[in-house]
Amino acid sequence: MEHMPYSQIQKGTLLIATPEIDMGIFTRSVILVCEHNPNGSFGLVINKTLNLELPEEILNVNNIANPHVGIKAGGPVQTNQMMLLHTSDAIPHQTLQVCEGVFLGGDLQFLQESVANQVGPQIHLCFGYAGWGAGQLEREFLDGHWFICPASPRYIFNVTSEKLWPTVLRDMGGRYATLSMIPEDLSLN
Repeated sequence: MEHMPYSQIQKGTLLIATPEIDMGIFTRSVILVCEHNPNGSFGLVINKTLNLELPEEILNVNNIANPHVGIKAGGPVQTNQMMLLHTSDAIPHQTLQVCEGVFLGGDLQFLQESVANQVGPQIHLCFGYAGWGAGQLEREFLDGHWFICPASPRYIFNVTSEKLWPTVLRDMGGRYATLSMIPEDLSLN
C-alpha cells in the first residue's frame, strides 16, 4: 500500500516552513497548530528558543527543579503573552488537548508547582503566537509555504530546537528528507 501524504490542516498538525521562507521567525520554523477552524487558525512556534529572565512572581529560577522546562518564542503576535504547552493531563478544566499527550493551558499555580517538581511534566513557556485569518493558512499551504505532518510529543518536547526542522523533514522521507540537508547558510553549499 502506498503511503499517502498528510494533507489536512487541523489541530495537532505541525507546519514545517519550506526553504522558501527565509526571513524572520518563520525561517526553518516548526509550528504546532493549536486551533484551526473556518474563522482562522493559531499555533505556536516550538523550535525557537528564547533566553530571557522572567519576574520572580512568575518563575523564580531558584525554584526550578524540573529539568524539562523550556522558553520559546511562540510567534510574532502578542509576544508579551505567555502560554503553557505541556504534557500534563492533571488539569483538564484548564487545558485544551492539542494532540495525544500534548496540552495547552494552565494557570500560574500549575506552572509554579510543575517547575518545582523534579518529575513534573515537560513544559514550554511560549511567548507570543502565530495567527491566521479565515482561509489564510490554507492559502499559504497551497502556495507552497508550509509542509504538514501530524504532531507528536516526541517532536514537541524531545527533539532539540536546533534539530527539529531537519528531523521532521527527514522523518517525512522522500523529497522532504533531501530538503532536510540544505544548509541554513547557502553560501556554505
